[in-house]
Amino acid sequence: MRAIVVVAAVAALNGCAAGVTIPSMPVAQAVTPAARVATSSVARALPPALRFGVARRSAERGGGRPAARAAGSPQTPAAPQPPPPSDTRPAFADFLADVRKEALSRGIRQEIVDAALSDIEEPLPVVLERDHAQAEIVLPLEAYVRRRLTPTFIRAGREAYARQRALLDSIGKAYGVAPSIIAAIWGVESNYGRFSGIRPTVASLATLAWDPRRSSFFRGELFDALEILNLGDIDLAHMKGSWAGAMGQVQFMPSSYLQYAEDYDGDGHRDIWSTPADVIASIANYLSGRGWKGGETWGREVRVSPDVARAVTNTVERRNGTCRATRDMTVALPSRRWQELGVRLANGTPLPASMPDASLVSGSRQHFLVYSNYDALLEYNCAHSYAISVGLLADRIVATGAPAPRARKSRRR
Repeated sequence: MRAIVVVAAVAALNGCAAGVTIPSMPVAQAVTPAARVATSSVARALPPALRFGVARRSAERGGGRPAARAAGSPQTPAAPQPPPPSDTRPAFADFLADVRKEALSRGIRQEIVDAALSDIEEPLPVVLERDHAQAEIVLPLEAYVRRRLTPTFIRAGREAYARQRALLDSIGKAYGVAPSIIAAIWGVESNYGRFSGIRPTVASLATLAWDPRRSSFFRGELFDALEILNLGDIDLAHMKGSWAGAMGQVQFMPSSYLQYAEDYDGDGHRDIWSTPADVIASIANYLSGRGWKGGETWGREVRVSPDVARAVTNTVERRNGTCRATRDMTVALPSRRWQELGVRLANGTPLPASMPDASLVSGSRQHFLVYSNYDALLEYNCAHSYAISVGLLADRIVATGAPAPRARKSRRR
């Protein structure tokens, strides 16, 4: 099988948070804070606001979506196309006047429109720079995971899991989603709430909607953001996120917010920015809505020799899909067939006969059999680097008998 690589948009490294993470638009794969890769010019390794998120988010580019996520992904796309040969943009003031007119026709209250748009005088240069300049770096899947799942990050995950254990268990049971998976996405998207983006969402989306390359997508997200303000879930001053519009600790795009954000604490606001109950429930609701099956896991690492890998490439079909990741994996086969092909558990023992049908995802050295729940992770961010990192982090957060790993201190000579 072809080795999976991570395509990281360097320009997006400091964009939004991690989910989210950003999707492909159609969602391609967005570069979310949670999915970014440190580069030679950016000394830090994958931040959780994986960056962080979509922000977030670094990701493999897929089918026709803009940047990092599959259709329906909560974050925004991050794989922009080169600018058109001629500048077809209207004057920014004219663009805003048209947005204002349409917003009012959609039923957005006058005071909301005035507050949201009146102080925007010009496109945000930092947003255009991040969206236009995205040099790419290719890392093997293993390198991405190693940079993302550091001992410090795993230890922080265990601490956050312990701190919110009662809430995670309650919400996990209510939505039928594994608490450890919810915690892992929370960590990858925003470093467990430590970073969820600093860019003003409306101004960022207005900038991207004005730019002609993906104006239709971002224009729709802009009106959805205004609708969120209209509903009163958050005020303008606190509506912040990534440069690409992914919001809060879950790094949802406004359209995903309207569909999946939850008011779990019942205070009348779906607060994905600062209320842990709403943050955790919104992640769970998204995964549940995208097909996560309760009582089942995501997958497992397996042993695949070079000869077995060649046999798989020659005899097992690959999946179809709307983003690169869904095409860069095999179709699902029963445990018996994988056993016949020579795939074994990571420790070399036979695969369990009770194992559900699984697809094979391969990096340059590591291999994983993934089950149907893995697709729900790809819906959040359609990149194997993202989904494998989330799955492994979830496993390590709840690993028994293993003390939280500690970061090694460098020795000075």
